[in-house]
Formats: sequence, C-alpha cells, structure tokens
Amino acid sequence: MHKKKGRVEVIKENDTGLNKMFKDRQTGQVMTRGQFADAIEQGKYEDYHVMKQDGRRIPRSNRDTENLD
Repeated sequence: MHKKKGRVEVIKENDTGLNKMFKDRQTGQVMTRGQFADAIEQGKYEDYHVMKQDGRRIPRSNRDTENLD
C-alpha cells in the first residue's frame, strides 16, 4: 500500500507528542496548532478536519479512502 504525503507536515511536538507547529508544504507557511485548526475550519484545507480532545482542537488528516473495500 502506498501512503501519500499530506500537504501539511508537523514540524514541532511537545514532550507528550502533541503536534504544536505545522508547515504547509505548498506555500511554506508555518502555523501553530490553533492557526492550522482555524484554517481547516475556514475550509482552506479540505483534506483535514478538527477534532476536540481534552478541550483542545486537534487537526487531523482525513482518512484515505483509497483501498477501502
């Protein structure tokens, strides 16, 4: 199975592994978790969604629907 790289990469995590900083591979824009969540909610990143966990907004990539039978 081929895994495609997403448009956005994590460039910084905290000690517990929570993603803190993100970089858009196409534009070079660096964003905090909150900025990335805002951009997702504004519809700027269609391949991502935001979930809430422990009162935090957590950006997630959408599940790859390829190869799902």
